[in-house]
Amino acid sequence: MTTLQPTTLQAVELLSNLISIPRTSREEKDAADFLEASMTKEGLTPHREKNNVWAIAPGFDASRPTLLLNAHIDTVRPVATWTRDPYSPVVEGDRLYGIGSNDCGGGLVSLLQVFKSLSQRRQAYNLVYLASSEEEVSGADGISLALPLLPPITMAIVGEPTGMQPAVAEKGLMVIDMVSHGKSGHAARGEGVNALYAMLDDLVWIRDYRFDKVSDLLGPTLMNATVIHSGTQHNVVPDLCKAIIDVRTNEYYDNEEVFEIIRSHVRSEVKARSFRLRSSGISLQHPIVARCISLGMRPFGSPTLSDQALMSFPSLKLGPGESSRSHSADEFICLSEIENAIGKYISILDGIRLD
Repeated sequence: MTTLQPTTLQAVELLSNLISIPRTSREEKDAADFLEASMTKEGLTPHREKNNVWAIAPGFDASRPTLLLNAHIDTVRPVATWTRDPYSPVVEGDRLYGIGSNDCGGGLVSLLQVFKSLSQRRQAYNLVYLASSEEEVSGADGISLALPLLPPITMAIVGEPTGMQPAVAEKGLMVIDMVSHGKSGHAARGEGVNALYAMLDDLVWIRDYRFDKVSDLLGPTLMNATVIHSGTQHNVVPDLCKAIIDVRTNEYYDNEEVFEIIRSHVRSEVKARSFRLRSSGISLQHPIVARCISLGMRPFGSPTLSDQALMSFPSLKLGPGESSRSHSADEFICLSEIENAIGKYISILDGIRLD
């Protein structure tokens, strides 16, 4: 491949160092320490709250809109099918292998280079860079902890892997615990009330129900029963059955509304773990989206969840890498993807107005 730009080389070096530091969700301290020290060494003035690290570009003016550049530090745990050490960064051709390289280390280091570049020239907006923690578990000490400590945000770009195409909508998530009760008895005598059977009709309804409102970008709201537990041994009729229901909402449904629909149709007890991970979206007429389109980029809807779900302001998911590589064995990011991302981000953001 062609020779990489100095900014790309700096981004790759930083990402390689981060790959070598285990940073599973809620265990990001060492990686956050390293990132904070690296930012300080580069002349930035980072702020820190637990494992969230951020910087505000010089010349902040409260009368201007504020753009947030965000990506997350943490990773999932490596799956068993890795064929190489997930914490040993290796460059082979155009690929940098290592855990979190694609999700979302490429976005994390690219956006930092963009932040440094754009900060050198006065923009019509304030600029904030945030490396957040606990994204993979939507943890309380992640972006939810950091956002109230930042200046009021007008709009955010989230550096998740999208192939550098703008994800202008994202599905929400609600996890529901469903429980049915029965009465134990001896299986040989047919005694008792089988709690597993009591839940069967509810599971069939979960499988077959179709929500009316279908999104052009996100498709239908989906429900899936993903975990079920019942019984203790073969000859005892189970008196308890528990299931977990994964619900992915489009922009037409609030999580609370979907929960009430489910509760009104099933006989089992249902309880939502949280309503806070909502579907998000941004207008195609937003200046940044319009700039993306003018550059030949294609807006789409993303089925995967990110920290966008916890943002109360407009946001756009846009980053190097491909979502299909995330959470997979032998994860990688292409060096050319990082270089392309830095250039595209600057083309989109340099000189743009947010209002």
